[in-house]
Parts: sequence; structure tokens; C-alpha cells
Amino acid sequence: MKPLAPALAGLVAVLTTACSGDTAASGSLGPATAESDDDWPFEVEEVDRFDEPWAMAFLPGTGDLLVTERTGALHLRDADGGERVEVGGVPEVVVAGQGGLGDVLPAPTYADDGLVYLSWVEEGDGGTGAVVGRAELETGDRPRLVDLEVVWRQTPKVDGDGHFGHRLAFSPDGQHLFVSSGDRQLGDPAQDTSNTLGTIVRLTPDGDPAPGNPLADEGGVTAEIWSWGHRNPLGLEHAPDGTLWSSEMGPEGGDELNRVEAGENYGWPDASDGSDYGGGEIPDHAEGDGYAAPARSWTPSISPGSLMVYGGDLFGDWQGDAFLGALSGEALVRVDLDGPTAGEAEVFDTGERIRAVEEGPDGAIWLLEDAGAGRLLRLTPAE
Repeated sequence: MKPLAPALAGLVAVLTTACSGDTAASGSLGPATAESDDDWPFEVEEVDRFDEPWAMAFLPGTGDLLVTERTGALHLRDADGGERVEVGGVPEVVVAGQGGLGDVLPAPTYADDGLVYLSWVEEGDGGTGAVVGRAELETGDRPRLVDLEVVWRQTPKVDGDGHFGHRLAFSPDGQHLFVSSGDRQLGDPAQDTSNTLGTIVRLTPDGDPAPGNPLADEGGVTAEIWSWGHRNPLGLEHAPDGTLWSSEMGPEGGDELNRVEAGENYGWPDASDGSDYGGGEIPDHAEGDGYAAPARSWTPSISPGSLMVYGGDLFGDWQGDAFLGALSGEALVRVDLDGPTAGEAEVFDTGERIRAVEEGPDGAIWLLEDAGAGRLLRLTPAE
């Protein structure tokens, strides 16, 4: 393997202190580049290409890789030979704007039952909405999903084709499924807990509201809610210490990395470190405003489309740190996490939109570039 140049030769190290509401301390990507390829801390191997990739997940015990494409295809890539086949039995999806096939995640019980969870967009009364389903993955020469069942639906369905969210994460003990639900570009519903737009929900693996949720006594879909006041959370991941983190797109600026806690209101659309489109002002997060402030925010926007918290050994100094794939920022962003605190940020300029970030079984960092490039890249430490 060798460094991939020139597209990945740029490197920008931005060291900042996490300061909620302090946009001046936020790192911008800028035009700076590394003086030489020797400054790039990764060796980069291009291993595959996809048309419109959205998410990926490694299957436990095999190293085989599942990759979703927004247009509705699910691919299974063999760990040994790198060959890939398209998986059958995938649900019909609405492909429009940001909608389509979304996340994929093996169940904690995958080794016993072969279950995988998927998210996608469907049409129904009132418009469109995100859906989460699960099915058994039959592998072999013709892999397919069997006995697919829907376990959760975003409520309500509305017009439009943006801000679905629908990232998935299981709690470390495997007892709870978290789903991010975007505000559908409507704003106000994120402050209305009678619906699940602009929320993160906590469910049982069967899709029922999890016992002990903060609004469980109110019943209905409200009982599903874990936190609210979110805009478009496109990253959702637990750290090794059990802390749940979410990366979230702000409006013009104000992208966020949030520590997600039960019963907290994260402020959207009443508070944001960014501005509304067209220049409209939104109050910044401020101490005592009643909203949970981000652990880290970015202005100008980087457009975080994914989140991974590293737990491997290959990059030992980065254990427990957050990695965000930046879309408009065209970068891989590392944030130093220390328990509940987000500290310094380091920005690795890639020159392409990064749609997904995942940790491989051996600790390598895998990236999926967005449509237009679509490369699947494997990053290991530079020698």
C-alpha cells in the first residue's frame, strides 16, 4: 500500500478547544495542504467503488462487509477475495432527495440468528418517512434477506425529501436500539414531543418503546423518545465507556457533536451556533437557556454525515476518539474524547465528500466516499 495522492495528500491539523457556542474557536478546513506525503498519517488502500453509498457494517466473526446504496441496493463484500454480490430481498424504497436506503447494522445476536437491521424511506399517508426493519441475512452464493419485518416508523409522515436521519446504534449491552430521526426540514416539530421528528428514540430490539424512557408515562410515540430538539442527526455511536454520541448537521454553520443523554432538549430550532439560511439569526447556545449545548460545534459547516468512535489497537493514541465523515468539508475529522468531554479536533483534508466511517475488525479505519467518487478506502498507520 502507499499514500493515495493527490486527492488524499492534503492534511490540515486544526487544534481547538471545545467551547459550546464559541464559533471563533471552531476549526475551518481552509486551503492549507501538507508539505509532503510524509505528513499524511495514513496509508490508504482503495479496495472498491460504489455508485451512491450511504452506510456500511462489518459482519461479526467474518469480516465480510455490508454496504448500502441510497438507490436501494445492498451489497455483501467478501473479506477474503474482495468479491461482492448484491443481496436479494431488500425492501422497496423511496429514492428522492436525501431519501432512499439508509443504515445497516448487524444485531447483537447476529452470530446466533443472522439478524440485521436496515433503515430506509417509504411512502404512506401524509407523505414520506423513515422506517427501520430487520431480517435474517442468508449468506452463500445468492445472499438474501428473509422474513423482513418493520419494527419502527418515523411519525408522522410529511411532504418533502430531506432530514430523515435514520442512523442506528445498539447499546453496549445489546438491549436497546437507538434510532436518530431528523426534523424533516420543518424545525418546530423538534420541540413537540407528541411526534418523533427531531428526536433520538430508544427502543427494544423488537421496536417497542424501551422501559424507563424519560417520557414513558405519556404513552404513544412519545414513549419512544430518548432526547429531542435535534435537526438532522446523521451519526450515532456509543463510545467504549457507554456514552452515546451523535453528530448533527446545523443550518448555515452550527454543525454539532452531541453527548446524548436521556430527557435532554438539544435546542433546535430555538438555539443553534449557526444561522438560518438566508442570514436569519438563531440564538446561540448559552448557559442557562434550558437546552443541552453541543460538546463541539463547527462554523463554517463541515456537514457531518457519519460518526465512528474508535476502539481498535492500530491507532493506539486515538482509542476512544470520535471520527466524523465531513461531506461539504471533504474531510475526515477526529475529535479527542475524554469521557463526556470533547476536546481538540484534527481535520484530515481528503478532497472528497466522506459519507461513512467505520472501524474494521483489525482496527483499520474504513471510509466510504459519497456519490461521484464512491471509493471504499482502508486506512492504516503510515510507516
